[in-house]
Amino acid sequence: MDHSLWHLSFPWWQFVLRGGIVYLAVLFLIRISGKRQVGQMGTGELVALLLISNSVQNAMNGGDNSVAGGLILAVTLLVITHILALLTFRSSRIERLVEGRPVVLVRQGKIVRKNLHKELLSFPELRSALRRQGVHDLSDVDEALLESNGGITITRKGDAKGLDELGPDKVI
Repeated sequence: MDHSLWHLSFPWWQFVLRGGIVYLAVLFLIRISGKRQVGQMGTGELVALLLISNSVQNAMNGGDNSVAGGLILAVTLLVITHILALLTFRSSRIERLVEGRPVVLVRQGKIVRKNLHKELLSFPELRSALRRQGVHDLSDVDEALLESNGGITITRKGDAKGLDELGPDKVI
């Protein structure tokens, strides 16, 4: 049996430290780069994401190609993801920091140009998102939000309100 498959080039905790640092750094970089969902990415954004994953690989594994090192990194990344999910669930402040806040793109039938520019969303992209949700006339839109997950949600004029009041006291 070849032990080089399992032999680590450096202590296990360095994999955990390297993986954690790279995870948080890439999370931060993606967080500040915008809110598009994977399905809404342009070709350039998808290529950048693929190249980022390749470029940080050696930073995480330090050149170690052992199975054990890869498994330690995989577990580390999953644990960090789970911890962040717990933290964002328990703290709205951490959730805003990690996930961001929704951004108003359309208010009462008028495009909020400043927010569109800030999110690097073009008019044709917004029109396409509105059409996908069955909106063909901007005057029908009460509010369109770019959600923190990158999706666009629309409230039509006259639709039921009340989601903003949703809180723990409204949950059964």
